[in-house]
Amino acid sequence: MPLSIAILVLLSAGLHPLWNLLIKKDPEPEAAFLTLSLLAAFVGLLHGLITGADFFLTADQFFFIAISVTGQLLYSLSLVATLKRGDLSAYYPIIRASPVFIVGFSFFVLGKVYDWEVLVGIALVLFGAVLLLYRRGVNIFADWRIFLLAVLAMCGTGIYSLSDARLMKEIEPAVLFFWVQILVWPFLAITYRLNGYTLPQYFGVTRIIRAPMLHLKLICCLYGSYLLILMAYEQGGDVAAVTTVRQASIPLSVIIGGYFLNEGAIARRLIASFVLSVGIIIVIFTST
Repeated sequence: MPLSIAILVLLSAGLHPLWNLLIKKDPEPEAAFLTLSLLAAFVGLLHGLITGADFFLTADQFFFIAISVTGQLLYSLSLVATLKRGDLSAYYPIIRASPVFIVGFSFFVLGKVYDWEVLVGIALVLFGAVLLLYRRGVNIFADWRIFLLAVLAMCGTGIYSLSDARLMKEIEPAVLFFWVQILVWPFLAITYRLNGYTLPQYFGVTRIIRAPMLHLKLICCLYGSYLLILMAYEQGGDVAAVTTVRQASIPLSVIIGGYFLNEGAIARRLIASFVLSVGIIIVIFTST
């Protein structure tokens, strides 16, 4: 993997768990996610207008946008439910294990073959992530519903990652961001309403006015993280390698979960993070 792409992905990894933390600490995580989705679409539109991007989509491009929207919905709904019920540092590694889905789909459906060194690196990353789940006296499978939600979030990430990588060959990141978020928002709103959640007033404008700094932090972390990944795809980054290197966000989530959310077993999880980091290094230096 070229160093320029690796730097983009690692910067993205540093931003990603920060907005997860902000969402988890919000007393209304569902409303926060809805507000953030609409705000992200606005920022994407503004970014595209400033750079002179073409927002017109062909039928083929819109098809892949629809796939990205499906993946984002699966990820978003499952993520909010997981963060609301489970420890960030315990279930985040499962949520971020999308390389499993991507490698499997690429091999069995797309017929892509990976070098054994890359697969070893990916395996180490995932093994490190599994070690991060271990905590004495706690069984993550005790509540199979939370575990299933985390797995669904992982699959959603894999789906939109594959589609996004394909779209970055033809359109600009701001265009993808705008279309995906503006289409995701109404589906999220309908789903939340059917589940009995109260929708934010005036599309979340009231929340933004009430807590402007919180939403500024949220949009900077979310948009920055997503934009950096799209730029990595735009520069030719392999989707499996990119999503694997992005697992660098897991050790940071462990630190955040331990020191800001008072979640336990941090020392053991940091040791497991070393195994994960070795795998990331292997992927960076062996993938093309």
